[in-house]
Amino acid sequence: MFKDIKNSFPVYTKNPKLVFLDTAASALKPESVIKTINDCYAYEYSNIHRGLYSLSANLTKKYEEVRLKISKFISAESAENVVFTKSATEAINLVVETYSEKFFSTGDEVIISYLEHHSNIVPWHMASKKYGFKVIAAEITEEGSIDVKDLIEKINNKTKFISLTHMSNVTGSITNFEKISDVAKNNNIPLLIDGCQHIAHAPINVDNLGCDFYVFSGHKIYGPSGVGVLYMKDKWFDKLDPYQGGGSMIEKVEIDQTTFAKGFQKFEAGTPPIVQVIGLGASLDFLNQYKLKEIFNYEKELYDYAYEKLDSLNNITIYGQSNQKGAILAFNIKDIHPNDVAVILDQKNIAIRTGHHCAQPLMKRLNINSTARVSFGIYNNEDDVDYFIEAIKETKNFFK
Repeated sequence: MFKDIKNSFPVYTKNPKLVFLDTAASALKPESVIKTINDCYAYEYSNIHRGLYSLSANLTKKYEEVRLKISKFISAESAENVVFTKSATEAINLVVETYSEKFFSTGDEVIISYLEHHSNIVPWHMASKKYGFKVIAAEITEEGSIDVKDLIEKINNKTKFISLTHMSNVTGSITNFEKISDVAKNNNIPLLIDGCQHIAHAPINVDNLGCDFYVFSGHKIYGPSGVGVLYMKDKWFDKLDPYQGGGSMIEKVEIDQTTFAKGFQKFEAGTPPIVQVIGLGASLDFLNQYKLKEIFNYEKELYDYAYEKLDSLNNITIYGQSNQKGAILAFNIKDIHPNDVAVILDQKNIAIRTGHHCAQPLMKRLNINSTARVSFGIYNNEDDVDYFIEAIKETKNFFK
C-alpha cells in the first residue's frame, strides 16, 4: 500500500537518498498539500467571512468546509466544536488561560504528567503563578507510560483540571484514557488531551476519549505550519471568555462596550490562518486516501523492526517499552553524545532528532540530559531502517 508513497513527497525527488526519521518533530509535505497552498495564494486568495464578492465567498466556503472535515476526522459532534488557532501550543494556552481565569482559586490543583511536552507544562506554570493553583505531576511507569493508578490516586477535591498527552514524543507510549476519563467525569473535572503526536498515526474519537478539549497541530499531520486545532465541548463555549480581542469575534461593538460572538467565533480573533487551514484540509484529504489503522500498523511494524535491530547492538539504551505505543524510538549509545550521533548520521543523509525534545522533566526522571530519537512517518520503509542501523554501527566503530 505504501510502496511508492515517497513519490508523493517532492523532497525525495530532489534528494532521493534522504532518510527522514524526524516526523515526530514535523512531517514532510506531500505534493498535493503544497499545490493546494500555492494555488490558494496564486488564484483564490482574499480575506474571508466578510467579503460579498465571489473570491471571498468562495474561499470562505472552502475554509469552513475544512472545519467540517476536521470534525469528521476526529468524530466531533459537529463543525461548531472546532476552533482554529495558530498552533497546538496556542490552543493549549487558550484553554489554560480562559479556564484558569474563571475556575481556579488559590490552593486548587491541575494534574499533568512527567511525559508532557513543554507546551503542556509551561502554560500551566505561568497560570499557576498568576492564579495561585498548584501543578501536580502523575508519575510514569518503568515502561515509559503514564502511571494511571498514581494519577487517579492524586485526584482529590482540589483537582480542577487534568491535562495529558495522547502519545509521548519521547517514549511513544499511548495513554489509555478509559479509566482517567471515567474518574474525571465522575468528579466533574475537565480533561484536555494533547494529540499532536497521535493525530497523524491512528484514528481518534473525541467522544470515546471522554475529553473536554483536544488539540493538535497542522504541521505534524503532513500539513502546513502556522495552524492548530482546538476541539471544545459545547458547554465550554459559553462558560469561557474570549482569549483575544479584535475583529471577527464580536457581535456588536459600542464605544464603551463589546458584545461577543457565540461559539467558535468567540475564540477566533482577527484574520485567521486562511491558507494554512486550506492546506490542512488538503493534508486530511491526503491521509483519508488510507486507513489510519493501516498507517498505524505499518509504522509500528517499522518501529518493531528497528527496535529489534537496534536492541541487538551492544551498549545501547532504548527508552519506552510500553505495549501500547507509536512509532517513536528514543535511544542513547554509551559514551557517545546524541549530538555526535546526529552529526555523523547527517553526513550520511539521515535526519534524526536529538536533545531533550521539549521534555526536560521527563529527561530528569530518566536521569539523562538528552536522547537521539527516530520517528517514523508514512513515507518510511525497511530500507530506511536498514540504512540507519548500518550508520549506527559505523558511528559506534568510529568512536571506539
